Amino acid sequence: MALSSMTGFSRGHGVAGTYTWAWELKSVNAKGLDLKLRLPPGWDAVEAPVRVRASEALARGSVFANLTVSREDAPPTVRVNEPVLAAVLSTLKGLSGKVDAAPPTLDGILSLKGVIEVSEAEEVEDERRAAEAAVVAGFGDALKGLSVMRRTEGDALGKLLNARLSEIGALAARAEAAPGRKAEAIKARLAEQVAALLDTDKRFDPDRLHQEAILLASKADIREELDRLVAHVAQAKSLIAGGGPIGRKLDFLAQELNRESNTLCAKANDVDLTNIGLELKATVEQFREQVQNLE
Repeated sequence: MALSSMTGFSRGHGVAGTYTWAWELKSVNAKGLDLKLRLPPGWDAVEAPVRVRASEALARGSVFANLTVSREDAPPTVRVNEPVLAAVLSTLKGLSGKVDAAPPTLDGILSLKGVIEVSEAEEVEDERRAAEAAVVAGFGDALKGLSVMRRTEGDALGKLLNARLSEIGALAARAEAAPGRKAEAIKARLAEQVAALLDTDKRFDPDRLHQEAILLASKADIREELDRLVAHVAQAKSLIAGGGPIGRKLDFLAQELNRESNTLCAKANDVDLTNIGLELKATVEQFREQVQNLE
């Protein structure tokens, strides 16, 4: 299964009888799936089936879906308002002879407000139901276009994530081979520190110093952190290879990678290891930021 990004855009339009409709879909990052619909008045019937289709096709992302509908080629209904016309004629008759003016014309009477009523053609129930079905199907098609774009971006994102994981693995290997973590180097540094302490105060207990040196050496050991870094990198690469909606799992692994990087920096006992730890932290942060875009 392919990887998918959570960002994408798609449009779709069509005609059903006298109705012309258009969908515009846009998705961005989100913790879960959140479909925000904007529907024209009177088109609430399409909401439920549209939400079902979105939940079947997408796992995560904030999706903004805007529907526009217009009715074309439907001749309007023109009706004469008889009571208003009768009142107008009665008034004109009453004014006859009282006002020195030309007699009213038919177009003048009909142009008076309220005499002529123009309304949209009444909707046919079957035609409206067919239009709603076409709008829902059109949403499905637009959703496919959105999914294609999200998968295309997801494929590119997967390559970037694998590159970051390879960098993390290479940095862990550098830390593994760093001269500063060799037993001899640790022993030499501890010996220097103990000698400096003994020169300062002869009352130090040599046995206690030996125990403290062993404790310091164990705290400076980054073996477990390196092992966990390698294991997390392998698991993350396996998830990416498997595909699907793995964003949450990779986000958890990014947190674990960050934890191990922080511990490695804290335990680093020389400049080389400290620099490697800082590079690790920066690369893990880049990995984490890119994971936020993944479904």
